[in-house]
Amino acid sequence: MKFMHTIGAIGQMGAMACLLVLLSFVPAPTSLSEYALMRGAMGGIATWIFLPSLGLVLITGLLAIALNSGYQSAGWAWAKLISGILVFEWGFAAIQGPMQQEAELSARALAHEVDPAALAASLGAEWKSLWVLLAVATANVILGIWRPRLTRLPD
Repeated sequence: MKFMHTIGAIGQMGAMACLLVLLSFVPAPTSLSEYALMRGAMGGIATWIFLPSLGLVLITGLLAIALNSGYQSAGWAWAKLISGILVFEWGFAAIQGPMQQEAELSARALAHEVDPAALAASLGAEWKSLWVLLAVATANVILGIWRPRLTRLPD
């Protein structure tokens, strides 16, 4: 369980790091074909690496708490669970959704179905959201390694 949780965290944080790097190289929407290609790649990373890794982290974390009685009374494990659920929800709302939407919108703009002026509206929000989620994911890794003696729940 721990191995799968770690693999999921590696994929999730790696995907976020890749998305941050790609966001720093996104061309202006005036270079429509390059912009659409980059946003398509980012949509693919969000769909095929970020989302499955995020799900794997959450599911294996939940199973680890359910199967290990030591985790059930550990405050650090519950802190990770709460922040993990928030990362999962925010990952959908602030990363997965906007990345897929912008990839689709840029492809439609390339096909002359929508006005290219509608592109790149979410870049700033995506950038900030990725940094916040990466910081929370890093804090979760630190909690999992350090395992501080937070409030112990009664048995």
